[in-house]
Amino acid sequence: MHAAHPVSLACAGHNAYRWAMARQYDFRPARALRIHCPVAEPVLARLLAGDRQALEDDPALAAMLAIVRGDNPLGDFGLYRGVMELAPGWELFTPTATARPTAGAADENAVSSTVILTVHLPHDAPQDRIDAAIGAILRAHP
Repeated sequence: MHAAHPVSLACAGHNAYRWAMARQYDFRPARALRIHCPVAEPVLARLLAGDRQALEDDPALAAMLAIVRGDNPLGDFGLYRGVMELAPGWELFTPTATARPTAGAADENAVSSTVILTVHLPHDAPQDRIDAAIGAILRAHP
């Protein structure tokens, strides 16, 4: 049996259309992991201008991307692996005297240009594989 065309179902009535549309997709429980990766301002400017090569030119960002693209449950959607969303951002923070910040100095307000990676993890992924992948991210994070 093939799926009816959505327009013909819409003409047949709202409930028939809703039933058919609900059958065309499934929800998959997942958890979101956000990774804030500091990048140099010129890298962020290149990304904002549409230069995708900048993703690979920044060593820290390239390391994060390589980890998510690796053999682990990060960004695993079954038919697709390594799925992530990228967004530009700026982090505001004040390092303490005991901090070892990548940017900024102790007790001074700082602003860091950042790429925010949002990665979804399947809810049923083995915890040891999630822990290993997050451990790799923590080791590579500046």
